Amino acid sequence: MLMEDLLEESGCRVTATAGQLDEALSMARSGDFDLAFIDLNLRGTPAWPLAELLRERGIPFAFVTGYGAADTRTYADVPVLQKPFTSQHLAAIVDRLRGRQGGA
Repeated sequence: MLMEDLLEESGCRVTATAGQLDEALSMARSGDFDLAFIDLNLRGTPAWPLAELLRERGIPFAFVTGYGAADTRTYADVPVLQKPFTSQHLAAIVDRLRGRQGGA
């Protein structure tokens, strides 16, 4: 909920959230959205298939993790939002995903 509030403060409209991989994949296949944040661990399940699907669709995304540096070598160009994070960190990544330089 905190992340949703912070995203809305950054000018985003949150259109969907998912807590499980199958639910997230379903939304990602047919959803109409501009960017996404992927928690690398969705209730114990790695979220790599979701990242691949978003990449195939051309939807920019960032990883969110609280487990330290994740093995994201395949996705070296994808920003990582490390938990805990501040509203400034989140806003900077939103700006990057939107293609704007700098941050909030």
